[in-house]
Amino acid sequence: MTTRNNIIGKIDWWLLAMYCALVVIGVSAIYAAAFNEAHPSLFDLSQHYGKQFLFAGVSVFLGLLILLIDAKFFNTFAYVIYGFSILLLLYVLVGGSTIAGSKSWIQFGGFSFQPSEFAKFGTALALAHYLGGVNTDFSKMKTQAIAYGLVLFPMMLVLMQGDAGSSLVFLVFILVFYREGMSGKILIIGFVAIVLFLLTLYFSKWYVLIGVAVVSVAIVFLIERTKKNILKLIAVFAVSAVFIFSVDFFFYDILKQHQRTRINIILGIEKDIYGVGYNLHQSKIAIGSGGFAGKGYLQGTMTKYNFVPEQHTDFIFCTIGEEFGFIGSFVLLSLYLALLIRIIFLAERQRSPFSRIYGYAIASIIFFHLMVNIGMTIGLLPVIGIPLPFLSYGGSSLLMFSLMFFVFLKQDANRMNIL
Repeated sequence: MTTRNNIIGKIDWWLLAMYCALVVIGVSAIYAAAFNEAHPSLFDLSQHYGKQFLFAGVSVFLGLLILLIDAKFFNTFAYVIYGFSILLLLYVLVGGSTIAGSKSWIQFGGFSFQPSEFAKFGTALALAHYLGGVNTDFSKMKTQAIAYGLVLFPMMLVLMQGDAGSSLVFLVFILVFYREGMSGKILIIGFVAIVLFLLTLYFSKWYVLIGVAVVSVAIVFLIERTKKNILKLIAVFAVSAVFIFSVDFFFYDILKQHQRTRINIILGIEKDIYGVGYNLHQSKIAIGSGGFAGKGYLQGTMTKYNFVPEQHTDFIFCTIGEEFGFIGSFVLLSLYLALLIRIIFLAERQRSPFSRIYGYAIASIIFFHLMVNIGMTIGLLPVIGIPLPFLSYGGSSLLMFSLMFFVFLKQDANRMNIL
């Protein structure tokens, strides 16, 4: 077992410093977004910023405990943790509480816990344990099927809770699969599917199908016209046709009305600045009003007068944009980028496949949350309720991101003990 002194000497202090900086920025931003002149104390637990400060303290304490645990613990009990996360998701379907339209919470006392956050951590551990096995070969169909199953099962359970945003996070594990040997063709197929989906929403499905047919015919003249290649092209066209005609079913029968409206607003098909699109409209005004250098801390008028609903949670980036402007936003995004690059760099130097795969898993999760949250606050992506890592208000989010972070920090500190 690694001693306490060895752990202190082997911790990657740059990565830890980035984490601490993000948590401090998060608490400060929530203080600005939810500031109440009648309760100015940061330690007032009746206010959101007081609770977030408490969550931050608990997260750091949890991190210290993780650093003292044997690094092999999380690899050894990866499936146990994954199984426990699945049980929590199943419990939520029966006895969970509904908040913001999603039955995805467990409430106790004055606090709420979202098991889907813990499920991301459990899935990352399970994937790292399975794919990091001695005899695991990702090129084999059996390995791929099991790996996909480990991801899709919790994803489906989260989707059944009505939390489409959190369920989408599990798709980002495809980046881990790609690092471990998955064909790049899968990523291309995913990109083409997104393009076809958006085109079908914009235009008649028949126009899109004709477009696909024209492209297919053009490809015939560019490839070697063997029987095998022609059959492959016909199969691709057939699958594309089925996908195009299934878009309406998914869009109108699977998605809820507010989700459809948010997508239509982003695509410019609908305008609803006083209804579903109100948050987005106010968010863009708040960020734009910050200008180059911002209005100053606690001086944001959009923030101070609560023009942006739920600004302390999913729209916390508005506070940074309004009060610190382009400069503050650039610094924050640069800090996130540095964190992701550092995690990937450390993941690549790991001696243990488990640690490498786990590092890529948490980097992928943080990247997805960052991309979607910033994208939705500036109007590039639909509003789907994805928190900004380490910044958005919420004990579940901060605790789970901290848990994932410190487990990787521990794995990296222990890398030299791996033969």
